[in-house]
Amino acid sequence: MDKTDKEILNEIQWTFPLVPRPYSEIAKKFQVSDEELMNRLHALKKSGVIRQLSAIFDTRRLGYKSALVAMAIDADKLDHVAGQINRHPGVSHNYERNHEYNLWFTLAVPPGSDLKSEIDKFSKLHGINKIRMLPTIKLFKIGVKLEMVEERKADVKPTEEKKEILDVKFVATEEDKKYIRELQKDIEIAERPFLKSAQSLGITEEQLLEKAKYYEQIGVMRRYAAILRHREAGFVANGMIVWKVPEERIEQVGAKLGSFPQVSHCYQRPVYPDWPYNVFSMIHCKSNDDAQSVAQEIQGQIDVHDYKILFSSREFKKTRVEYFVEHEFNIEETIPA
Repeated sequence: MDKTDKEILNEIQWTFPLVPRPYSEIAKKFQVSDEELMNRLHALKKSGVIRQLSAIFDTRRLGYKSALVAMAIDADKLDHVAGQINRHPGVSHNYERNHEYNLWFTLAVPPGSDLKSEIDKFSKLHGINKIRMLPTIKLFKIGVKLEMVEERKADVKPTEEKKEILDVKFVATEEDKKYIRELQKDIEIAERPFLKSAQSLGITEEQLLEKAKYYEQIGVMRRYAAILRHREAGFVANGMIVWKVPEERIEQVGAKLGSFPQVSHCYQRPVYPDWPYNVFSMIHCKSNDDAQSVAQEIQGQIDVHDYKILFSSREFKKTRVEYFVEHEFNIEETIPA
């Protein structure tokens, strides 16, 4: 990747023009031809740096229930249990982390489904010693942006402002579900990438794009953007920093954590007798040492002394939940005793 590739990746992680010819708009910004821009994007996709270009939706605004789930699993059963959990269509992220709770995954279920019942389906698997369900109590931030240009690495300071959205009640209609199914698909790197989706819905590109802009205004769609593969982009240290924050300071600390550019996700989650950490924040760095350094700098500014960093040692699954594409899930096999 040269500097122009990195600048383009910075741009499209956060801003993607919702117009009939988006690549032409991006090309103008970087003063390259449309053909050169698309060739660069094709190469970045082929190399695995770009995972997908699509709409990123707010799971909860779509009526889905979701939770982070932590499991303590016997080391010799971990791979098999992880493989079975990966089969669930609602599991989007699944990692081994360096802790007694060694498997961490996110599970989302559609409206009308029961989250606990879906998690209980895993209980027949051998080797699971403990399960901790960690749904979001309060969301402070969600939005990954990897700074690709090393020289522009942001200072570790709470400088980001929260995006304003219109407070509109939303319940997905059958028509909305059709739009959402199309918008969540990976679009082509072509002159008019939205044309095929619009044609499949029997509408114009402008109608599809207007709907996407509306979903973004009301927070149903977080943004339309490129999703990068962290490791291929050079961000090999995926650190989940968990903080034990005094109850009366959770709002203040969570809001401040969410304003650090280095923090991609920040949530308040429930505690358990063996898990006292109530605020979770994610950082993505080039090395574990970098992540430790970032955590220390953040810690000094939020004044919370009890924290841990759980690094992911293996990625078992990382994908996007397919919304309103219903699948029935059952465990088909168990690990022999």
